[in-house]
Amino acid sequence: MVATVTYDKQLSAAKPGQEGVVSHYTNDSIGGKLMSMGILPGSRVALIRRAPFGGGWYVKVDNIFIALRIEEASSVVLK
Repeated sequence: MVATVTYDKQLSAAKPGQEGVVSHYTNDSIGGKLMSMGILPGSRVALIRRAPFGGGWYVKVDNIFIALRIEEASSVVLK
């Protein structure tokens, strides 16, 4: 069972198994990088797992698996 995020929340605050839709980015320069990676506004994002001790975030974006750093995950706002 997958929980759905129903309010605006940063991807870095999500728990494994939660998913949502990309609303916007908090940082334009990182947002440009994320868009080139395929994380576009309107994309469905699911957090698969987080590495221990503040490491990377492993996410599924529209059937593509991507690893993100904390700065990148903090820039993605889900609705």
